[in-house]
Formats: sequence, structure tokens, C-alpha cells
Amino acid sequence: MKRIILVYNSRSSRFAEVKTDVIDKVYALKGYMIGKYEVEKTDVDKNSVKLSKILKDGDLVLSAGGDATAQIAANSIIKSDKDASLAVLPYGNFNDLSRTLQTDTIEQIFNQKTTTRKLYPLEIIVDGRLFRYATCYVTIGMTAEAVKLYDTPKVRKKLKTNFGRKISSYTSLASWYFKNRHKKTFLPEFKLNGKKQHKKTSDYAAINGRSMARVMKGGEDYKNPKIFRSETDRLTNFWRLSRLMVKSIFHRIPGTETTGDLLEFTTPATVEIQAEGEYHTFKNIHTIEIKKGGKCLKVIEN
Repeated sequence: MKRIILVYNSRSSRFAEVKTDVIDKVYALKGYMIGKYEVEKTDVDKNSVKLSKILKDGDLVLSAGGDATAQIAANSIIKSDKDASLAVLPYGNFNDLSRTLQTDTIEQIFNQKTTTRKLYPLEIIVDGRLFRYATCYVTIGMTAEAVKLYDTPKVRKKLKTNFGRKISSYTSLASWYFKNRHKKTFLPEFKLNGKKQHKKTSDYAAINGRSMARVMKGGEDYKNPKIFRSETDRLTNFWRLSRLMVKSIFHRIPGTETTGDLLEFTTPATVEIQAEGEYHTFKNIHTIEIKKGGKCLKVIEN
């Protein structure tokens, strides 16, 4: 009998919807064995290791939550080396992986119009060691550090209402940006693929999926086993940020096609890295490599 492993976070602001729209409906399905994994209060990486240990060949891992929950599910499948599939439903703030796979409801997951395809994630390697897989995008620098604000009690309270989810995510980011953009150097001096970058470069981004932070348009590099797009910029400059946002919302995120990027810091650096809304601070590091390493995910796409 095929197993469905539900992955969800009972502490999330939209868990009541997950319970009604997903969990109750999955338990009503016939012909499946239902298991569940409730996200723990640790981080993406520890959760994904724990989940990977319970997966079996043939499992359908169903993520019902935001991009953090989807990250846990995706990383757990890859780490498990099992022949399992991933389906994603959108119950977070941005839901970029769900938007990439165009799966919005439980009915879409189980209809006959869906297809199973291979998704090739980005690998994030820090000082030669694998940190995490990212399905849609990676940012390093200011935009990665800004994600911290979503863990503050004030912002999390706003996100618990429908209005808050639609508006507060962006107003909170804007407020943080104008308060912090000139307070520090977000990316220490570095070379990208051997080329020295402008000393005021604040951000690096690698784009793999259809969207970034919901409103910014990407592409379909997630289907490609080798290629993705990346870009560096000085986004502490408001006009450069505005130009980027206009291009990204109405056309697509600017970027140069690449098969891999190596960031080499002149001196040991402290930087923030975030993949689909989940950030981590690294201290005293020398290199960050972003590439596709040949790993793939079987995903349900509508």
C-alpha cells in the first residue's frame, strides 16, 4: 500500500487551514497508508535529517506549509536516497516552490492531470562542505539577513491574519531596508569566479525556480540538470533596488546563465545565506559554492 507522509508545522500561522484543507482530507483518502511528520523547533537541516530516516521507496511526501516546510521535505528526500516523490501545497507567506510546481489544492495533487517530473536543486557548499539543497533560489548578503525580521514577535503576530499575510510581509521588509541598508557591509570583499566584485556589492542571488518572494519572476531552470541564473548587485542603493524590482516583477529577475559560481572572500568572512526564506549565519568562512551536483527530486507538477 502506497504511503503518504504529511509534513506540517503545527506552530505556523495557517495551521488551522492546513488541518481542514489538507490533513482531514488526506486521512479521508482510501487506498493509502498515512504517516505524518510534525516540524520540530530546530532548523531545516536537523528536521530534514530526522525525516529522511523514516522515508521508504515509493513514499509520497506531502508538504503542507510554507517554503521552510517544503525545504525540509525536499532535503529529507535527497538525503534519504529513497525513491520518494514530493508534492507541495501553499500555506506560507511566499510559497515559491508551490508556485513553481503550480500546485494549490489537495484535489490538484491527486487528479489525473498532474505529472511527475525531475527537479534539479541548487547545492550550497560552504568551505567545501554541503550545507543545503535549494529548490528555487539562494541569496547571500543583505536580502538574506533581512529574512531575520520574520522571526521577530511583532512581525509574526501580524502574519497571523489574512490581511497581515498579504501586506505585512512587504511593509516589514521595506521598513527594515530603510533602517538598515547603510548600517554595515553585508558582503565582505570577494571574488566571483575569479573576478573581483565592486566593494559596495551587497547581494548575490542564484535563481532556479519560477518565482522569488512570490512577486519576482524566475524561469524554469529547475528542469535543467546543469544550468541556473545568478546575479550580484549593490542593493543598498534604493534606485538600483527599484530598477531590479521593476524588471523582476514585470519581466524576470536579471541574471547570467551559469553552470556554477564560486564566491571567494579576501579575508575570513561572516555572511548570511538564505534559501527560500530560511537563513543561516556563517562565521570565518572562505568560500561559498553554488552549483547543480546531479541530484534530482521527483516532484508532482500541475
